[in-house]
Amino acid sequence: MKKTSALIIATIAAALIATATIIIKAPLSKPAELAPERVKLNEILTNDSSQFAELEGLDRKVLAYMKRWEMKGASLAITRNDSLLYAKGYGWADEEMGIEMEPSHIMRMASVSKLITAAGIMVLQDRDSLSIKDTVFGPSGILSDSLFTSIIKDRNHHNITVEHLLRHQGGFYRDPLFSSRDVRHQMQLDNPPVKEDFYRLVLGKRLSFMPGSWQRYSNFGYLLLSEIIEKVSGMSYEEFIRTQVLAPAGCYDMHISGNYYADKRANEVRYYTHNGDGKYIEDYSDNGEIVERCYGGNNITLLSGAGAWCASPAEIARFVASIDGRPEVPDIISQEAFEQMIEYFDKDTYSLGWNDTTPEKGWSRTGTLSGTCALVRQYPDGECWILITNTSTYRGPRQSRYTEALFTQCRELYSSKLPERNLFYK
Repeated sequence: MKKTSALIIATIAAALIATATIIIKAPLSKPAELAPERVKLNEILTNDSSQFAELEGLDRKVLAYMKRWEMKGASLAITRNDSLLYAKGYGWADEEMGIEMEPSHIMRMASVSKLITAAGIMVLQDRDSLSIKDTVFGPSGILSDSLFTSIIKDRNHHNITVEHLLRHQGGFYRDPLFSSRDVRHQMQLDNPPVKEDFYRLVLGKRLSFMPGSWQRYSNFGYLLLSEIIEKVSGMSYEEFIRTQVLAPAGCYDMHISGNYYADKRANEVRYYTHNGDGKYIEDYSDNGEIVERCYGGNNITLLSGAGAWCASPAEIARFVASIDGRPEVPDIISQEAFEQMIEYFDKDTYSLGWNDTTPEKGWSRTGTLSGTCALVRQYPDGECWILITNTSTYRGPRQSRYTEALFTQCRELYSSKLPERNLFYK
């Protein structure tokens, strides 16, 4: 019995030693490949990270463009196939304070904000919280509470859908968001108009055309879309967009703009307007003060999803990469939603959020306010170029044509010289 027990113990011991030997001698298994780590772009990007001798000609082109149009500063971001290749600032972020423009500086993007709002609507549609075919007003409309039912008298408003607002086809007789002083006088208000006052002014009138039968660019329509996002999500517009749209896209430093220099973020630029008549006007609040148009000429904050966001071009590039249907960066919207956003009908029909999505030309989104002009241009070959300036010109919205020409020239000369890398990730 003792011999048997000893034999059993010896056998077990030998087995343990053999097992340990196998474990020790076995090659270590290869660790699972880690997903690339996204970075907070505005915390790491500097001009030095995009300083290349072979691209000095590109820098000279941008600086010549700025000199031609008397711009204080500009910032450029370039991606290819959802990889951030280039991000650089030019000129002054704040000349008075002696601060040079860096790619981490944020600027008002004006109507590029509409692209963000449209994406927010598509996120809600993907969650089955709404459909772009839903009606906005009336008993079964999204905005059916007493504020709107008490205002609307023209029942044609009940035919307006979310899609009509996205495509500027609502039929509203007026777009008064840049006329705060006039609206205050017209409505005999004691204070500057708030969004409810604009609702009463516009929705209390008859429509200019039947919804969907024509289009007329409407900031007011995108203010209503911001209201719809709040109603459906149960969150403020800014909170929903920041937490449910921008954060999932990897954008962490986008904000609703303030109206005055004192309201600016720590890394926000100073804005400048062109010299000439109209540079100085009465404050939008009708307080009797004369202000530079870009600081108090309009209530920028009230624009909300129509034009109030500010960001760096690099983060806008990251956002575009998250709604463009490409596989390199996971999209925050479904393939169906992406296809709806870029669906092209004809040159007279706005796309959803985008200005234009002509297949052979690519997609574009422009933005203009006093003190800024912006262009986002996604090309069919996978490149996306984004330029924002902190200076507006006398060309107003037409300035984007000249930026477009700059892009075309620079792409031809320098696209092949861009570095192969991706600054979106560590």
